[in-house]
Amino acid sequence: MNLLLWRHAEAQDGDPDLARELTARGRKQAEKMAHWLHQHLPERRLVLVSPAVRTRQTADALGDEYRIERQLAPGADVAHYLAAAAWPEGPPGCAGTVILVGHQPTLGLLASLLLGGTEQPWSVRKGALWWLTTRERDGRAQVVLRSVTNPEQL
Repeated sequence: MNLLLWRHAEAQDGDPDLARELTARGRKQAEKMAHWLHQHLPERRLVLVSPAVRTRQTADALGDEYRIERQLAPGADVAHYLAAAAWPEGPPGCAGTVILVGHQPTLGLLASLLLGGTEQPWSVRKGALWWLTTRERDGRAQVVLRSVTNPEQL
């Protein structure tokens, strides 16, 4: 399974938190990342998005249909993200690729858990994408870091 952790792009400050919109810079970050994703993603994928406006605007740049998942809201824990993605098999119909568009610190905690075995406060930059995949080696399941990409690198 491919699991892509995409942090929302730069957003305006303010309240209520769920209504915060992307800045002009954030829209450019999301567009750059979406362009890169179109060049690298399998055609079939499932995009799951936090209910926050900034995550929906980030996902809008990709142009795919997406499903809003309350389990990905700000402050959600890693278990909610794993459940939304149905890790490690993936939900029915995802064709093996799930994109979670969400928030810090949960994305960093999730990446550290899957790659290192414990939740650690890893930083995921605004607009960045971490691409993880599973494989089997010597009869054991492994998680492999396929890519970490930031909009500034594109």
